[in-house]
Amino acid sequence: MPNQESVNLWQGNREITLDDIAYIRTFAQQFPGLSRKELTNTLCEHLNWMTAAGQPKYTACSKLLLRLEATGKVVLPLTRKYSRTSSRKTPTIPFSAKTAPEELLKKPLSELEPILLKQVDRKNERLWNEYVDRHHPLGYKKPFGYWMRYFIESGPHLLGCILLAGASKALSAREQWIGWTEKQRLRNLPWVVNNSRFLIFPWVEVTHLASHVLGRLVRQLADDWEMRWGFRPILLETFVDPRHFAGTCYKAAGWELLGRTTGEGMVRPGKQYQTHSKLIFAKPLHADFRHQLCSDKLQGRHEP
Repeated sequence: MPNQESVNLWQGNREITLDDIAYIRTFAQQFPGLSRKELTNTLCEHLNWMTAAGQPKYTACSKLLLRLEATGKVVLPLTRKYSRTSSRKTPTIPFSAKTAPEELLKKPLSELEPILLKQVDRKNERLWNEYVDRHHPLGYKKPFGYWMRYFIESGPHLLGCILLAGASKALSAREQWIGWTEKQRLRNLPWVVNNSRFLIFPWVEVTHLASHVLGRLVRQLADDWEMRWGFRPILLETFVDPRHFAGTCYKAAGWELLGRTTGEGMVRPGKQYQTHSKLIFAKPLHADFRHQLCSDKLQGRHEP
């Protein structure tokens, strides 16, 4: 086994060399008066760790510094204490009349006006959250990292909601199917996007609507994602609970069933919990998706 002191690190899609670590250590020692935020932003500039838009990759650099501190390679400034209300806690969403069940909408797909996927802006964000929390089996959970919300619309009708967010960190069935290495997965995982919420409102009964919406999503997402985040996703994934659904709409829309999750949930040191095994579906957005996901050429994304 190689000595860990002679092995470079990876943080996100960047390789951190031993020279980088030595520079970070020396810089932190020379400027002990900097706050952690000041130190992180300055190191982003000195190491040229910037987004395509020229902004510091603050989150990635901050995570690296914490890793180096935990292993004793770097001594960081003490955290400056201040009071704040955590923004990561999902608030309780009060239900309003706006999201109450409506009259049954039952008609053939051909009789609806064109189906549109409209990105949710700040003005409608709370309404989207409320609809999902009220009518989706999993409720609403605040997304982090890269994400995008849609309303499904047809003329005057709101038909449902879609959420795209970051891919699952590790899935053995997916990893085998793609064929990428651990290093390639760590570097290129942001180009895999998870359809984490897909809701057709319970009062909408339109045959083939769900698969039609998924087809439109596949055609539209890459352009929308690039406009917002600066890069085009390569693969879509989703999970389906077989206790309640068979994934029929995903199969009809050409998504491939890769297998099942283990049912072990997210495993962290000292913590483990069980969940129900889910079906894993995937939909490539490019014919050469395997080649791209197994390459080191992907670039252009903004820091979330």
